Amino acid sequence: MTVFRWIIGVIAAILAAGSVVCFVLFISLDIDVWIQRARSFRRGTYLACLTWFNVEVWGRVLWTIIHW
Repeated sequence: MTVFRWIIGVIAAILAAGSVVCFVLFISLDIDVWIQRARSFRRGTYLACLTWFNVEVWGRVLWTIIHW
């Protein structure tokens, strides 16, 4: 489980950093393509975080059912 947490954490961090960089480029250059990319990266970050949360919760549910 620790490996999964690290992998999801790294993926979420990379996506969040990409979102911030694209947003800064949009603010500085005022090109609409960058805000679209920032939104896409933000959605990916949200997806990675929700995936992590879902696996954590359902993993704990399965652990409880198996070791009842």
